Amino acid sequence: MFMKKLNHILLTLLIAIATTIFTEAQQAHVNLNWAPQKNTLNLIPFSANVNSPEVTDDHMVIFRVKAPDAHEILLTGNVLLGLKVSKPVPFTKGADGIWTLKAGPLDPEIYYYKLVIDGVSVDDPSNTFTGFAGMPAFSILVVHGEGPAFYDAKNVPHGTVARHIYYSEITSGEREVYVYLPPDYKSDRKYPVLYLLGGSGEVASTWSLFGRVNFIEDNLIAEGKAMPMVIVMPNNQVVHRNDPQHSDKTFRLFNDELIRVVMPLVEKTYNIRTDRHGRAIAGLSMGGRHAQVVGFNNLDKFASFGLLSSAESLDKTPAIDQPDFNSKVDYLFVGAGTNETNPGARHEVLHNEFVKRNIKHEYYVGSNGAHDFITWRHLLYYKFLPGLWRK
Repeated sequence: MFMKKLNHILLTLLIAIATTIFTEAQQAHVNLNWAPQKNTLNLIPFSANVNSPEVTDDHMVIFRVKAPDAHEILLTGNVLLGLKVSKPVPFTKGADGIWTLKAGPLDPEIYYYKLVIDGVSVDDPSNTFTGFAGMPAFSILVVHGEGPAFYDAKNVPHGTVARHIYYSEITSGEREVYVYLPPDYKSDRKYPVLYLLGGSGEVASTWSLFGRVNFIEDNLIAEGKAMPMVIVMPNNQVVHRNDPQHSDKTFRLFNDELIRVVMPLVEKTYNIRTDRHGRAIAGLSMGGRHAQVVGFNNLDKFASFGLLSSAESLDKTPAIDQPDFNSKVDYLFVGAGTNETNPGARHEVLHNEFVKRNIKHEYYVGSNGAHDFITWRHLLYYKFLPGLWRK
C-alpha cells in the first residue's frame, strides 16, 4: 500500500514537472507563446544577467536592470500611456546594484518601451524581445491576458509570409517586399490583394513582425470574419526620412515604385486579382498618406482604401471632387486610436472634409492606443480587414 501511494505521488510530481517544463517560461523562445514574459521556471533569459521584464498574472510588470555604476534609470515609451502617466517613471536602486521598477496593472497588450540610463536612451539589455525598424531599437513588453489575443498565433490554419528581394530602378538598389498568403492558398484561384504600407519609422517587415497582420488575418479567416486575401507589404521608404524635401519627393517616388515595380512583381508571382475591385491599398501614418495619394490618383487600379491614423491634403487628390468618385470606391475606411483623437486631429479633419463633400466612408475611433501598433492592430482586426470585399 505504501509503495502504491509513493508511486502515485511520484507520478503526480512527474506530471507536474512535465507540465511546468512545457508551459511558457521567461523568454524561452521555444513556442510562439502568448505569455512569453510570464516567469514560470524562474530562469534568467539566455545571455542576460537579470530577469526583465517579468509579467505576472495580475498584469503587474517588474523591470530590472543591473547597472551598479548608474545614477538614474527611467522607463519611457508608449508603455507610459498604458500606465496612465505622462512622464518617465524612475527605477529604484538596490544594494546589489540592481535597479527595479514594479509597475501596473496594465491592460493585456503589446507595448514598446525604452530605458533612459543617465540620460542615454537604450533598449532593455535583458529583454530578448527587441524591435527594429527605420529608427533605433526598442524593447517589447507583452502583457498577457487569460489566453491568446486576437493578434497571437492560435491553433488555427496558418498562412505563410514570403520575403522577396528585387532590384528597383526607382531607388537604384536591392529592396524587399513581404507577401502573406492565406491558409490553403491555391494556384488555381485568384485572390483579392491588399497592399499594406508602414509609417515613416517602419520597414517592410514591420507589419508582419510587430503588427502581426499574418496572425490577425489567420484568426479572422478561422473565425469567418474576413475574406482570404493576399497581403503585400512593400518598403515605402523611398527617400531618407530626414531629407528636408522628404514630403515633396516621397509621393511621386513611391507611386512609381509601387505601380512600376512592386505590383508587376507580385502579379507575376502570385495568383491575385488584377482588376481594380480586387485591389485595396492601406497604410498607417505616412503609409496612410501614401495610400490616400497613390490610391485616389490611381482609381483605375484600386477601389478600396484604408487610412489609419493619417490624412493628406485633398489638394493632392483632386479625383475626390469628381462627381463619380463615390461610384468608383468600394470601401473607404478612416480610423485612428482613442488617445490620438481630438477636435484638431488630422484624421478627424479629413473625416469632416469627407462628410462635407459627401464622400462615402466608414469612420472609426477605437482601442486604448495612440499613434502606435496598439491602435493599428485593433483597427485591422475589428474594422478594416473584415470590411474588405464584403459587397
